[in-house]
Amino acid sequence: MSTADVLVIGGGLHGLSTALHLARRGAKVIILEGEFIGRHASGASAAGVRTLGRNPLEMPLALRAMRMWHKIEELVDDDCGFQAHGQLRVAETEAQLEGEANRIAQLRARGYANEKVIGQEQLGKLVPGINPKFIGAAYAAEDGAADPHRTLVAFRAAAEGAGVIIYERAPVRSMTRQGDTWVLETGAGVFKARKLVNAAGAWGARIAAMTGEVIPLSAKASMMMVTERLAQTIRPVVSIVGRSLSFKQSSQGTLVLGGGIQGRYDLESGCTAMDFHALARGAAAAGELMPAVTGTRITRCWSGIEGKTSDLLPVICPGKATGLFHIFGFSGHGFQLVPAAGEAMAEMVTTGAVPKAILPFNADRLTINGAVA
Repeated sequence: MSTADVLVIGGGLHGLSTALHLARRGAKVIILEGEFIGRHASGASAAGVRTLGRNPLEMPLALRAMRMWHKIEELVDDDCGFQAHGQLRVAETEAQLEGEANRIAQLRARGYANEKVIGQEQLGKLVPGINPKFIGAAYAAEDGAADPHRTLVAFRAAAEGAGVIIYERAPVRSMTRQGDTWVLETGAGVFKARKLVNAAGAWGARIAAMTGEVIPLSAKASMMMVTERLAQTIRPVVSIVGRSLSFKQSSQGTLVLGGGIQGRYDLESGCTAMDFHALARGAAAAGELMPAVTGTRITRCWSGIEGKTSDLLPVICPGKATGLFHIFGFSGHGFQLVPAAGEAMAEMVTTGAVPKAILPFNADRLTINGAVA
């Protein structure tokens, strides 16, 4: 039997970040991962580091996270492949561009100045070769993208360097309370701690249910595509208003295409399957955006399962049971929040106080009783 101050269930980036921040606060932390580190959402991420298009309720956390990304090497001793070449949401109609302008005006009224509207001339300079049918865009200049696998390696190394112990192939089979202590039986043995962090991603609601707490949660299996290498011409990350597409060019010259293109999944087995019709539609949208890339060969595809809430906002809050805390349900846009969400979780777990930036993410909002209240 292994004992810790905190057990973290789930070895994705949010579990790793939470564990890292907790360890640096002096806690003895064990991570229990059912498969292997970063198997699902974290490893299948487009790795967008964006404040662009965020729900205003996420903005305080996202802006804190963005400040951390711009000096991420101070946190994990690696730059995680982060490059701040900006992010764009391009529009092809005046109505779409006006909609973006109105959304940004509402953000500015709340005090957020991270986005602006740009016209076709500036758009063409930022994205040479873009289809001239796109007449402008919402633009966040400080945004960018990272390398998801390099980020996983960096956060894992930093966590282990801070003393975190990681068990892979350790699915949780049962959990009970013995006095003020959680006792978990897993595929890797029995573990005990007074505090428990549920960072189980798409399986977060199942872990909550093992403690008697019901949290509504569905899932999705976002797919990614990578092409052969091309000459480097595109720096920002580009998406299209109203389309499921995220388009970027890596430092190696490959095109990385994602942005919500959905595959199939099975929560019981943890397996995913490609939907090649959906992938073809995503590839066609990329060719529409950048006609010069039409016909570029796709070299590999993959997907991972992500938890999805009804309002597409995460669950980051104390659980109903004593010593239980939740962080899951990022609905496909949690990568950018990783450093700040882990920091906020560590503060909440160690002090018992809920940081202001995560107050909107209480699980009660997802239940009928919470909605009525």
